[in-house]
Amino acid sequence: MGTEVSGEYGADQIQILEGLEAVRKRPGMYIGSTSSRGLHHLVYEIVDNSVDEALAGYCTEIEVTIRKDNSVKVSDNGRGIPTGINHKAGLPAVEVVFTILHAGGKFGGGGYKVSGGLHGVGASVVNALSEWLEVTIHQNGKKYMQRYERGHVMYPLKEIGTTNRTGTEVVFLPDKEIFEETVFDYDVLRQRLREMAFLTKGIKIVLIDERLEEEKIRAFYYEGGIKEYVSYLNRHKNPLYEQIIYCEGQRDDIYVEVAMQHNDSYQEGTYSFVNNITTPEGGTHLTGFRNALTKTFNDYAKKNKLLKESDANLAGEDIREGIAAIISIKISEPQFEGQTKQKLGNSEARGAVESVVTEQLTYFLEQNPAVAKIICEKAILAQRARDAARKARDLTRRKTALDSTSLPGKLADCSDKNPENCEIYIVEGDSAGGSAKSARNRATQAILPLRGKILNVEKSRLDKILVNNEIKAMITAFGTGIGEDFDIAKLRYNKIVIMTDADVDGAHIATLMLTFLYRFMPDLIRKGHVYLAQPPLYKIEKNKKVFYAYDDNELNKILTEIGRDGNNKIQRYKGLGEMDAEQLWETTMDPEKRILLRVNIDQESESEIDIVFNTLMGDKVEPRREFIEANAKYVRNLDI
Repeated sequence: MGTEVSGEYGADQIQILEGLEAVRKRPGMYIGSTSSRGLHHLVYEIVDNSVDEALAGYCTEIEVTIRKDNSVKVSDNGRGIPTGINHKAGLPAVEVVFTILHAGGKFGGGGYKVSGGLHGVGASVVNALSEWLEVTIHQNGKKYMQRYERGHVMYPLKEIGTTNRTGTEVVFLPDKEIFEETVFDYDVLRQRLREMAFLTKGIKIVLIDERLEEEKIRAFYYEGGIKEYVSYLNRHKNPLYEQIIYCEGQRDDIYVEVAMQHNDSYQEGTYSFVNNITTPEGGTHLTGFRNALTKTFNDYAKKNKLLKESDANLAGEDIREGIAAIISIKISEPQFEGQTKQKLGNSEARGAVESVVTEQLTYFLEQNPAVAKIICEKAILAQRARDAARKARDLTRRKTALDSTSLPGKLADCSDKNPENCEIYIVEGDSAGGSAKSARNRATQAILPLRGKILNVEKSRLDKILVNNEIKAMITAFGTGIGEDFDIAKLRYNKIVIMTDADVDGAHIATLMLTFLYRFMPDLIRKGHVYLAQPPLYKIEKNKKVFYAYDDNELNKILTEIGRDGNNKIQRYKGLGEMDAEQLWETTMDPEKRILLRVNIDQESESEIDIVFNTLMGDKVEPRREFIEANAKYVRNLDI
């Protein structure tokens, strides 16, 4: 048995990609994707170079401008990329930086002690993926410029005038041949640039959007650095004490900064960074922080009789309940696990963070006994709730993956036992649940109807959450467990589809369910298993033909096509329960015709996602009102 292959396979068939051709051939390998996320990553790479200048002590201001043609300009007041000849390459250093991969001041330890970005490939990758890029350098009283098109040099570096400043200015236009989307989102850039400013205290970052009739300008400057970041995270919450605990120090050439403050919520909000790069999957620096926190508080609680010697130690999760914390380290040779830099692997980082935090946190607690007592008392309450939650959690565990006797009674399960083929609809109300059960494909589609609104988990501890019947039903049906017991390998359905009415109540129920999933099963969202069903808003009948419209624009389009006259019969659906089984299948459940929205988490913006959930679902009314007023213009077709 063989396969015929045309042509020869020899030395000449090995393809050599010259210069930046490799980047254009496989852009996802360098920036993660060619979607909107990859597009915005281009800006971060150029800004990272300016931030590196700030970390080295030579830059105080960075300006990012989205121009009318959707090109982006990034300028700084650093030293300027060197313009002299790099003798190894025989080219001006700036040309080397923008045209040769793995070239830059981030290698060898001479240019920068620490740096973010793509380790010397950032500028050249941005150049390769742009229709054109222009770099202007202010240095030694002279102004230099060079232009590139799709990575190719258009002319040698040239002197174009004199200057009384120093710095670098880069302007680039993303290539439409590469990116699926080439329009920059102001809010996405705003969030990331604000984060960069928090992490680099004393630097001013200005964002300008010239695409509007009236220019939009935001400036970010935080003298307090990550202490102000913690204040920002807690601004819609109720801090338990006024001080922000701050630890700073250097061990083994690793600079460590940690800031934290507890609030009265039940969620942990800890975010870690290495050289200003977010590490959503944590790593050794996060482990060092957690070890120090757990040991230091247990030692303090036992020493000061807040815990008896016979009492069980507080668990790390007890102490971290309601914490807002930032861990930021600067290290000269970071080792990240995976190409996307999601997790730090340097073993020495754990010891450095653990040492600095243990020493300075111990000192802080001794100096502030009232604060120490508040934190310990909250942790002891969390410990008791955790014990109660453990008992409740045991009731939600399934004996085996196929043991149907442990599944919730109201679940109409599917017959196929291969999770890859299966999906579960979480349906609002018994009426819609009945229609969905009749409409479904029984082999692959399971239906779980929920009665009313589930518990708002943002305001509840785990022990209360686990005795809520609707939440228990979801946990048991999914099969993964939650929190520390979560195991995505046990997921029984490849798709979890939230199907609610297209009105205010339906939106609220969907938000409650998303809050639960985000807080206790976030990997279901991260791995792309969670969807929102999109039932139609209108049914249009004319001459025995039926059309469905999912919003007002689509309704108007259909009416224009079929003619606006007295023969049109338009039904406005107020809820899923108004559809019979056939209509529900045809519009919302048939894989060939339905519209599903996948729920995604941008892990680089998780602190912002946290803030949104707390704003919408937390105790404070005023921030929620402000959020709704600011975002109401983006809402479409929501019954009020």
